[in-house]
Amino acid sequence: MTHPEVLTREQRRLLLDYLGQFVTEHKKRRMREVLAWRTRHVVLVLEDIYQPQNASATLRTAEILGLLDIFIVENRNAYRLNPDVTLGANKWVNLHRFRQPQTDNTAAAIAHLRQRGYLLVATSPHKAGYPPEAIPLERPLAFWFGNELEGLSAQALDAADMYVRLPMFGFTESYNISVSVAITLYTVVRRLHASQVPWRLTPDEQEEVLLTWYRRVIGSKWRHIEADFWRRRQAMADDGSPNPTGPGTQGEPTPDQPESF
Repeated sequence: MTHPEVLTREQRRLLLDYLGQFVTEHKKRRMREVLAWRTRHVVLVLEDIYQPQNASATLRTAEILGLLDIFIVENRNAYRLNPDVTLGANKWVNLHRFRQPQTDNTAAAIAHLRQRGYLLVATSPHKAGYPPEAIPLERPLAFWFGNELEGLSAQALDAADMYVRLPMFGFTESYNISVSVAITLYTVVRRLHASQVPWRLTPDEQEEVLLTWYRRVIGSKWRHIEADFWRRRQAMADDGSPNPTGPGTQGEPTPDQPESF
C-alpha cells in the first residue's frame, strides 16, 4: 500500500496510533492539552514585516495565545525568524506564506482568506475603528498588521471589512508591531474564550493538527517511518494478517528506545 495522498478518518487514526509510539507520553499529554485551546476563528496576517525580532515575537505571541494559522505576505521583504526569540514556537503553528515573485501577494492573501470566510480586520493608528474590547466576534477574523515603518499597504487597508485602533494617550504615533499584536490578540482571544462563539477546532481538525505535530516532533525520520507503516499494512493485507499496530520491524526504533521524541 502506497502512502495515501488524502487520509480517511480511519487511516488517520491508525497512523496517529502508530506514530504516537515514537512520541513520549509527557509530550502527547501536553499536545492534547494545548489542542483544546487552539483556534482557527482568529488568524494573524503579517504584511511585509522585515525585522526578524518583530517577526519572531509576533509569531511567539500568536502561538502562546492559541492561534493555529499565521499568514505571511512577502511582496518586498522576506520573512525571517530569530530562533532565540521564537523559542520553537514555529513548530506549533502553520505558516502560510504568500511570496511568489512578480505577483501581487497581498491580493492573493486577501482572496484566500475571503474564500475561507474570514472578515479582514486592518490595524492602523490612522483609521477610526473598534478597540479590541468591542470588535464583533461572531465571524472568523483575520487581523492584518503591516510593516514597522509604513504599516499596512493601501491595498490591505482598502480591502478591510473592519478596522482596529488601539487606544493611545501619549505623543508617539504608534505602538511597536509586536506590542500591537500582543495587545490585540490577547484581548480578542480572552473575549473569545468567554463567549458562546464556537471557536475551538473540530475533532477532525484536532486529529489533523496532532498528526502534523507528531511528524514535526519526530523530525526528518517521519517519512521513513510512515512509508514502512504503509508497506507493512499492505504486506499484512496481502497475506490476511491483522493490521500493524506498533513498531518492531528490524532496524526500526521502538517506543522505549532513545528515539522516542
